[in-house]
Amino acid sequence: MSSDNIFERLFKLWTSVCKLVLDGKRDPKLIATILQGIVDESAPATALAEPTEKFALFVDLGIITVPDDYDHETQLAKFKERHQDGKKKSFCFYNDNITHDNFPKPTRILKPGDKLRVRAFQQVVGGKITSEERMAFLATQKAVHTGAQGASLVFEQKRDQLPKGKWYASFDEKDRLWADADGDLRVSYVYCHSDGGFGFDLGYLEGIWFGDRAFLCFTEVEETKVI
Repeated sequence: MSSDNIFERLFKLWTSVCKLVLDGKRDPKLIATILQGIVDESAPATALAEPTEKFALFVDLGIITVPDDYDHETQLAKFKERHQDGKKKSFCFYNDNITHDNFPKPTRILKPGDKLRVRAFQQVVGGKITSEERMAFLATQKAVHTGAQGASLVFEQKRDQLPKGKWYASFDEKDRLWADADGDLRVSYVYCHSDGGFGFDLGYLEGIWFGDRAFLCFTEVEETKVI
């Protein structure tokens, strides 16, 4: 077949699309929607148009309130003691590197009585989207970054509201993150397994964040003054 044979070109393109999906570089649901549009002859050009928004709200978890006995310097140690050091463990996997020594200064240090609204967003387009793009999106939401400490409170107060089968990452600025022995910056996240179990682990800031990787958005709750 010659190089300008349309069937040869179609086969090569289809092979490339399949590889991109298998490599996690394209959203299989988006590809399926496009193909269905072609089969149904229902405006495939619209389906192929690039979405203007890369992220969308996944779940609104409402308000968390920082407990009166909260101590920033001991929160992560006490959290592990409460949920992982006893006979009945809350997590299927717990990364022991999630400590105050490794994550001592999140951008927003929580204090007793603080109230924050927590939402989780997810990627709604195919392909790789960087952590920097997620951080830029969080800035448009006026988010504050509470680090691993914030993620621990989400688990304690909202775990029953977390949809299963997702990561819930708590991003922060690069200079606030712990670098492992290889120099990779790590991001804390709570994972809710499809069977209902949980994990508390660290992802890679520069890693690939697939479709099951949601991320937390913390925003300040302004107190209404009564006059």
